[in-house]
Amino acid sequence: MKALTVNPGHSNSIGLDDVPAPPQDDGAVLVRALALGICGTDREIIAGHYGWAPPGQARLIIGHESLGRVEDAPAGCGVKRGDLVVGIVRRPDPVPCPACAAGEWDMCRNGRYTERGIKQRNGYGSEQFRVEPDFLIQIDRALDALGVLLEPASVVAKAWEQVMRIGARGAALQPHVALVTGAGPVGLLAALIGAQRGLEMHVLDRALDGAKPELVRALGATYHVGDLGALKPDIVIECTGAGAVVLDVIGRTAPDGIVCLAGVSSGGHKISFDVGDLNRTMVLENEVVFGSVNANRRHYRAAAEALAKADKNWLARLITRRVPLSHWREAFEQRPGDIKVVVDFAGA
Repeated sequence: MKALTVNPGHSNSIGLDDVPAPPQDDGAVLVRALALGICGTDREIIAGHYGWAPPGQARLIIGHESLGRVEDAPAGCGVKRGDLVVGIVRRPDPVPCPACAAGEWDMCRNGRYTERGIKQRNGYGSEQFRVEPDFLIQIDRALDALGVLLEPASVVAKAWEQVMRIGARGAALQPHVALVTGAGPVGLLAALIGAQRGLEMHVLDRALDGAKPELVRALGATYHVGDLGALKPDIVIECTGAGAVVLDVIGRTAPDGIVCLAGVSSGGHKISFDVGDLNRTMVLENEVVFGSVNANRRHYRAAAEALAKADKNWLARLITRRVPLSHWREAFEQRPGDIKVVVDFAGA
């Protein structure tokens, strides 16, 4: 079968290779790939900055934003032939740590977790893959090809869950205004979930026109470019990882504000600021800043519910390009106006 593979740590080693059928050890459920979403993590792996091959192997099958159809499954495992499914990315560490033992592998304490398509486990970028039944999420058939958005949606479903848990520290805390920074797929899905929660949503991005401002306004949210004016949000979901943006939003929240950092910074950019002043503001106004990454099964289920409730035409506009597997190189090109690019295995 064909698979997208890389030699981790080596720049531009990606290729479409012939690989053996997925081994039974990968899981009891055999899935035929339909689509694969491409994100910044994939590009980091291709550039040689990230990623680890499975033990004893030189190459890694990439891809963690999956969508497939079950071809074979054991009786009574929870899915059956023909079901649309998405594979969960992370696996618990083998010890396991207390978090992994409780099914909270997204909060792994010792760093020995593995991840499909990223860290020591082959991913979903192959014509077929196998998955353990407990690490599959069944997709509403009404979503069809839009199910490929589930993995990025799970990341922000977790972010919102954590925000609300932190917000519960005060009985009188009733957030009304939320800001999302970055209108990529993760930011737009964060705005979607915030709008579904009934919050007044604001989204900040650099795009002056095109699909991004249109998608934000279609949610009933306010789109901002550059200047946020006097906006003082109760909640911020930061999705850019840009140092200057991070610093601005931390100092911008209303009293009792909560900032979730969901964007990963590239590092190497130094910014001078008054730590003492920031500390004073955060202490006196009961502010919270925290980071959030990955997702567990509970978050995938929450994301599936959010996507099922969303306007399907709106979701479809997030996918700006579908590239057949035969033209896979085009999927990794970053083009103006791109939001989410998907490799189409079904139309390969």
